[in-house]
Amino acid sequence: MSSQFFAPSLFDGRTAVVTGATLGIGAATVRMLAEEGATVAFCARSADGVKELASELEGLPGAVHGYTADMADATSTNAFLDAVESDLGKADILVNNVGASPSRNFLYMSDEEWEQLFQLNLMSAVRCTRRFLPAMRKQKWGRIVMVSTGAAKTPNAALIDYAATKAAMSSVGKALAKKYGADGVRVNSVLPGLIRTSMWERAAGEIADAGDGDKEAVFAGRSKGVALGRYGTSEEVASVIVFLCSDAASYVTGASIDVDGGLSTGIF
Repeated sequence: MSSQFFAPSLFDGRTAVVTGATLGIGAATVRMLAEEGATVAFCARSADGVKELASELEGLPGAVHGYTADMADATSTNAFLDAVESDLGKADILVNNVGASPSRNFLYMSDEEWEQLFQLNLMSAVRCTRRFLPAMRKQKWGRIVMVSTGAAKTPNAALIDYAATKAAMSSVGKALAKKYGADGVRVNSVLPGLIRTSMWERAAGEIADAGDGDKEAVFAGRSKGVALGRYGTSEEVASVIVFLCSDAASYVTGASIDVDGGLSTGIF
C-alpha cells in the first residue's frame, strides 16, 4: 500500500530509524518512509527477515539499510545504534516500534519475565531516544513516534505486563514532548487496536483449528466491538506514523493517537 496522499519525496534528505521492523507495522512503516524518500535503517532479531525485507524494498526512492539486533539486550542495542551512526550519521526520525505481547498468568510470572519485557518494550525506546535526541535538538528538527497500544489505556489481566510497559512508553513520550518541544522535536504515541498482523493470523488459526472453525469467522467474531467492524491493517497504522513524522504534523506533539477503528470507548 503506497502512501499516495503525501507529496512525492516528502522525506528527501531525512534519515529514519525503525526498530523491530521486518513484519507488520514496522515493515509497513519502513516501506512508506522509503517510498517518501527517507533513508531508512531498521532492525530485527532475524537475520533472514532483515535480508528479505531489505531485498524486497530495493529500488524505492529512499535507501533501506537492515541490521540484526536484539533490542532487549543493551549491548546489542548499542551496537545497532553505533552501526547506524557510523553508516548513516544522525537520525532525523525515530520510530520505536519493537515490542512483544506475551499472554501469560500474572500469578506465575517471574521477576525475570517482567524485567525482560521492560527491557524490550520500554528500555529499547529509552536507549534509542537517548542516542538520537541530542542531534535532533541541535538541528531544531526531529520526530519520535512511540508505537504503544490501546491496552496501555484499557489494560487486561492476560496482557498485564505488555500494557504496563507500553503505558510507561507513552508516559515517557509525553514527558519528552513537553521538555523538548521548543527545540523543534515532536514526540507522539500511536495506540493500535486490533491489527491483522502475523501474530493475530497465527492466533486466529490456532483458535479455528481448536474449534474446527474458520479463521475468517474468528476475525469476524472478534471484530464485533470495533466500530468499523473489522481488524485494521499494518498499513493503516503506518500511515498515521508517517503523518506524525511529517511537517504536516508540525503542531502535534505529546499526543496519544488511537488507531483502532473505533474500538476504544473512552473520550481520553
